Amino acid sequence: MDHTRQTAFSDPREFAGLLAALPADAPSLAAAVRNLIVHYRASGIDFPADRVIEIDSRWVDRLIGHDQERFPGSLLEPRAEEDRIVACCRDYTLLSVAALRLHGIPARSRVGFADYVDPAFHVDHVITEWWDGTRWRGLDTQIDPSGGYPVDPHDVPLAPGGLVPASRVWTAYRRGEIDVETYGVGAGTDFRGAWFVRNYVIQELAHRYGDELLLWDTFGAQSLELDGDLTLIDEVAALLTKADTGDETADRKLEQWYHADDRLHPGRTITSYSPRGPVTDVDLLR
Repeated sequence: MDHTRQTAFSDPREFAGLLAALPADAPSLAAAVRNLIVHYRASGIDFPADRVIEIDSRWVDRLIGHDQERFPGSLLEPRAEEDRIVACCRDYTLLSVAALRLHGIPARSRVGFADYVDPAFHVDHVITEWWDGTRWRGLDTQIDPSGGYPVDPHDVPLAPGGLVPASRVWTAYRRGEIDVETYGVGAGTDFRGAWFVRNYVIQELAHRYGDELLLWDTFGAQSLELDGDLTLIDEVAALLTKADTGDETADRKLEQWYHADDRLHPGRTITSYSPRGPVTDVDLLR
């Protein structure tokens, strides 16, 4: 896949000019994105219902559209935290990915579990990965470098201590190497454990090949319980891990499989379990 090309989800459409004005260097871009987005939960702000709905925007042009309703014009002008786009880690990432692609820089979103957000739990997370000319580098645009986190947000490793891809977490679970109940949204929620990691392996796959869905969008072999053919997930996870090592054969095989197998990719309609409450079927053809 050509990671310099926009996808249906990252395409800024009529806002391409505004987004292209964001800086291309990683630290400056990250700061610019944090000025545009506020996390619906981590911020601690109690947003009214007509603002929380922004978390389900799904497409970059809709995210930017919410911003432009309040701040028409340049995306570089300062926004008060409570007036930024209400979103989550996936949206910080997708906006960053879209901006990098506009600058001709290969970029993609990576789905997994962060070891640096909560020392007692492996929190589900999405970061940007971009090609610096010699290697892929992890960029966490949500994390402020001054926040005291035990990782450089401008060079997050895809490894323990950084962001561990869902595929590697799944493999470690299947080998009995981890307590899978410590992986998910949080220790005090039902959204954790083996079924959750299984779903995120499929999300990781979808994001890699251009379907950068919301984390609560459900399709194919995903469900809210641990069911179905688990060897399918084993095989997908193994190929994802090989592809990450630079194995182009594994990458091509996985991409072909992804597009051919209805268990692995979204169809026209997906089911969304939004944190704001409603469970809805969504037509991805807008």
